[in-house]
Amino acid sequence: MTSRWASLRAGLEEFYAGPYRRTFARARREEDDLFRMVVLAEALGVPDPAAYYTAELVPALYEDFHTWHLRMGMDRSPLEHVGCC
Repeated sequence: MTSRWASLRAGLEEFYAGPYRRTFARARREEDDLFRMVVLAEALGVPDPAAYYTAELVPALYEDFHTWHLRMGMDRSPLEHVGCC
């Protein structure tokens, strides 16, 4: 009985969310880009009153930094202490 409910749930989720999967992925990527910009604002030269609180999040963003700055249209890394290119 549980497997029937699970398969029904999976089918309904695919029916309702399937056509919007690309839209959801784009919205998530845009939110991630905005979050990355807020966290890296002080390093990019934009005054940030919350820099003290976001400084500890910077190491978590280094992993995808290269793809982010290429997606934003920057050929080289805008940060002098991050040499990813």
